[in-house]
Amino acid sequence: LQAETGAHPVTCDVTDEASVAFAAEQILGEQGTVDALANIAGGAIGVDSVAEGKTEDYLQMYRMHVLGILHTVRAFSAALRLNGYGTILNLTSTAAEHGYEGGAGYNAAKFGARGLTEALRLEEAEYNVRVIEVCPGMVHTEEFSLKRLGSAEAAERVYAGVEKPLTAEDVAQTVTFALNVPHHVNLDRITLRPVAQASQFKVIRTRG
Repeated sequence: LQAETGAHPVTCDVTDEASVAFAAEQILGEQGTVDALANIAGGAIGVDSVAEGKTEDYLQMYRMHVLGILHTVRAFSAALRLNGYGTILNLTSTAAEHGYEGGAGYNAAKFGARGLTEALRLEEAEYNVRVIEVCPGMVHTEEFSLKRLGSAEAAERVYAGVEKPLTAEDVAQTVTFALNVPHHVNLDRITLRPVAQASQFKVIRTRG
């Protein structure tokens, strides 16, 4: 990506407030300003029921999905406001819309990220800072389900028989579009799913 775009990568752990502050100092020291902040860090941990839920798993997801946004917004909000045409984009999930069995910790974190995003939009409008939420449904990537479930076989079962689940590129194109529409247009919330996922609870699977 650096070779293709000239981007300057900076290593940062969004769950660590000091790490975010250091990264922001580097970025703002070099660039002076920022046009947009896109919060896309996250992930799901485990599929335990609530009765079997592990506190540390819940805390880690909360740190990534909620506190991660808090840390980055706090670090860059002044620069985005001074820019005059700033944008904050938070990537949540359709898991922020409905709970599902085995997903309570992830649901709770994503519901939290949605609540934060809605409040942030109200707070930043007077500074002409847009706040956008992008909510992907079923996305087939190499890492998400593998890290959550622990095996390639279990991960592949999630997408078995689903014709053309979303890809990372689909989500990236949606994020790019939302960031590049004229600034007076705010796409408050964008939900994207593959056609085969008619809702959070209806997925069309073909038999091989």
